[in-house]
Amino acid sequence: MAGERQARLADRIRVILAERLEKGLRDPRLGFVTLTDVRVSGDLQHASVFYTVLGTEEERVASGAALASATGMLRSEVGRQLSTRLVPTLEFIPDALPENADNISALLRQAQERDAEVAKLASSAQHAGDADPYRVEPTDDEER
Repeated sequence: MAGERQARLADRIRVILAERLEKGLRDPRLGFVTLTDVRVSGDLQHASVFYTVLGTEEERVASGAALASATGMLRSEVGRQLSTRLVPTLEFIPDALPENADNISALLRQAQERDAEVAKLASSAQHAGDADPYRVEPTDDEER
């Protein structure tokens, strides 16, 4: 039951923050930010907000700084729209999802290339010994 309340609160916080970021902050450092996930602690006192930024590394760092400086304003916005006694603190964490996806794609591409090399080698391979390497015992009808 507590996990259900955490999930509902996390979803609501994500919607509130996304709507506020869509309206825009008055910070020129803020780039194209996407909120990927919000996780609320068991006591509903802390919310970790995961985000990604479309752009270069400098834009990611600048957007992270903009979100960090706007944390108080965003928390007060969440407090106004939530009907909870205590407003959770917000922590913005850059999500490594795009980098992990790129890394996994590169590993899968490398594995596919190696599989193609192995298949190419296997197509021209020959048996090391006889075609039938198993010893066959003659039957009574055959000569020994």
